[in-house]
Order: sequence, then C-alpha cells, then structure tokens
Amino acid sequence: MTLTGNAPCRVLIVDDSAVVRQMLTEILSSDPAIDVVGTAADPLLAREKIKRLAPDVITLDVEMPRMDGLAFLENLMRLHPLPVVMISSLTERGADTTLQALGLAAVD
Repeated sequence: MTLTGNAPCRVLIVDDSAVVRQMLTEILSSDPAIDVVGTAADPLLAREKIKRLAPDVITLDVEMPRMDGLAFLENLMRLHPLPVVMISSLTERGADTTLQALGLAAVD
C-alpha cells in the first residue's frame, strides 16, 4: 500500500551508521511500493534533505551526533510534521525513549 495512490511511498533514512543506512535502503527498496529517496547521517543533514526531497515517511535513529533523534523529532513535528518510524538498537533500557518518541508523534 502506498501513501499517494499508485506512486511509491517516498522514504528518507536518517541514521549515523553507514551500515544501517545501507541495510535499511536494501530492505526497503526490495518492496516496489517503497522508494528510498535519500539518506542522511544526522538530523542537520536530514533537515535539508526533507526540504529538497519531500519524503512521505522518515526512518529516524534515536542516538546520533550533533542532535539526538528525539530532539529532532520534536522539532520536526512542530515545524514540518510527517510520519516517522523510530529505529533504535535500544532494548528494554530504551523503553522510556520509545515512549517519549511515541509521545512526540512517531508512528512506530
């Protein structure tokens, strides 16, 4: 299912790990209903790519340099709300972080 009818869902991947960005790109790109339009290594780079690429959805890492994912999510939802899926390697220790992200309007 796509967000815009017949057009693929446009996704921007935001993660400081090049390996994770590549892995998510490969996984998501294997679905014809998803078009990975770009990647960013941190939220400041993501901000520019969001303006330029107009993604439908963002995947967002929790822990990143220059600005953590929760701070970026809060700013994003205030200034340019769009669906965000939080990506994290945090386990039970990160339950509070997960609840914070959902409270800031992350979709999953």
